[in-house]
Amino acid sequence: MRFLSSLRADRRGAATLEFAMVAAPFLALLLAILETGVYFFSDEVLQRATAQAARAIMTGQAQAQGMTTAQFQQSVCSNAAPMLSCANMFINAQTFHSFGGVTPLNPLKNGSVNTAALNYQMGGPGDIVMVQVFYQWPVVSGPLNFNLANMSGNSNLLVATAVFRNEPY
Repeated sequence: MRFLSSLRADRRGAATLEFAMVAAPFLALLLAILETGVYFFSDEVLQRATAQAARAIMTGQAQAQGMTTAQFQQSVCSNAAPMLSCANMFINAQTFHSFGGVTPLNPLKNGSVNTAALNYQMGGPGDIVMVQVFYQWPVVSGPLNFNLANMSGNSNLLVATAVFRNEPY
């Protein structure tokens, strides 16, 4: 009996025990914050790379060179390297008659990117063009079932958009 009462009065390991109880949720929360931060940083990298590559369409350089979808994709990739790879990137470029008529494309069909719905129209001088770059971001599921995936295959679709009127080149 005296042994049990002496254990109850001993407080030397209390901090270790309290840390052990708090460490797992703390580390899980820390991993979720880091994954979310990398996700938003990647989204910003994609948006910046799209804006830089879309400038070639806006100024007429892409039309003068006869830039293909693959060449435009490579332009976006070179602006986003080394953060994003070309293998997971999809391009959609459409022309519209007015800014009010611009409607973004949702390429997801049954949890994956429907490449048949994608277009590549650079337009001419004065045309309104919407360039969308889709990137299939692989998601790592962390503890506490934190998951950013919105596609099949445990991926999330990042979307970067640039809408502009082509210059009179």
